[in-house]
Amino acid sequence: MPNDTIAPSAPAVLLANVEQAARTLQGVIYETLLQQNLGLSATYGAAVYLKREDLQVVRSYKIRGAYNKISQLAREQHRPEVVCASAGNHAQGVAYACQLLGLKGYIFMPANTPAQKVSKVRLFGKEQVEVILTGATFDDTFQAARQFCDERGSAFVHPFDDLAIVEGQATVGLEILKAAPQVIDYVFMPIGGGGLASGVGSVFRQLSPNTKLIGVQPLGAPSMQQAIRAGRRQALAHIESFVDGAAVKCPGALTFEMCRELLDDVVLVPEGQVCEDLLRMYNEEGIVLEPAGTLSISALRQFAAEIRGKTVVCVLSGSNNDITRMEDIKERAMRHQGLKHYFMVTFNQRPGALRRFVSQVLQPDDDIIHFQYIKKNNKEKGPVFVGIEVQKPHEIEVIQQRMQQEGFAYEYLNGKQDFLSLLV
Repeated sequence: MPNDTIAPSAPAVLLANVEQAARTLQGVIYETLLQQNLGLSATYGAAVYLKREDLQVVRSYKIRGAYNKISQLAREQHRPEVVCASAGNHAQGVAYACQLLGLKGYIFMPANTPAQKVSKVRLFGKEQVEVILTGATFDDTFQAARQFCDERGSAFVHPFDDLAIVEGQATVGLEILKAAPQVIDYVFMPIGGGGLASGVGSVFRQLSPNTKLIGVQPLGAPSMQQAIRAGRRQALAHIESFVDGAAVKCPGALTFEMCRELLDDVVLVPEGQVCEDLLRMYNEEGIVLEPAGTLSISALRQFAAEIRGKTVVCVLSGSNNDITRMEDIKERAMRHQGLKHYFMVTFNQRPGALRRFVSQVLQPDDDIIHFQYIKKNNKEKGPVFVGIEVQKPHEIEVIQQRMQQEGFAYEYLNGKQDFLSLLV
């Protein structure tokens, strides 16, 4: 996407249009719960409410904007052909809208999209949609979808950078204010491209102007935060795609302007913190979330002192999580908690080196969870990849001190995700 200089003020979202979107969505979506969470409320000394879009009909809020946009197209055009590019929730929302409205839809998804996500799109779209798997990256897929639209004259449904999409997502804000038992002091919302935050922010600025609006992005994909700080959009050269529902290289032109005007702050949370909170919500609350759906909860730690005694809403944006990811989520959470650590250690290639490492460096409760070593001929020393699990975070400092004392040279690998993903 091209870089942008500062543009004029973003167009306002009219409440009348949001209310019309809410009427359009009646019978299509669930009016999801605004549910106080006793565990989070006790932890932060605040009244913490969860807007449960994870319980939505397609398990995310994306159906709101997709259906609102496509229903407008259906009214304006005679049986329009609809196209979108998405690897997840937007694809499901568009597919479901096409099925309900009886429109032909073409859903472009990256070639490496997990089969579970592809099958869900086909389930929601039924015979109305055709899934086209193409492109090694989302950017490749996006360009292929736009070219397809240009060639056929189809209607492209953008995942966030469209006023009708924003107005559909804004209905989340109307529902929160309708259900809130008291004045809301803070709203925390995940941000990928910015459609949800733009819509909800627009509603609150008009109906509850004193509420503080906080957008939340993953640390590895800070596109909106950096754009607001720089005063212009600029595509990031690289992003960490783990929080896939919010991993966007460049925010939309419309949503950037709206978020810049509407939000009080955009904060970042580490992916490991997201994993820790995702597991905690599942184990302690029985709530299944996807990583992007957990972002708003993870941001509460940064505001712990500020929100004490306040009324807080966290938007849980979705629950489309693949069970095969759970081991990776647990692994990242334990690294973030300081309980799993990885090293490349230089061993002398002579008998007893491993015995000395175990007896002199490790403590009785430490556990070797990974050990990879290949003996090389004609070499006095050899590298060993070692994974260690400790009982308490500070214990790793003792291990590092002992490695130095015993003459084991090492490189600490936590934080080098690209490297670890090849070995763990």
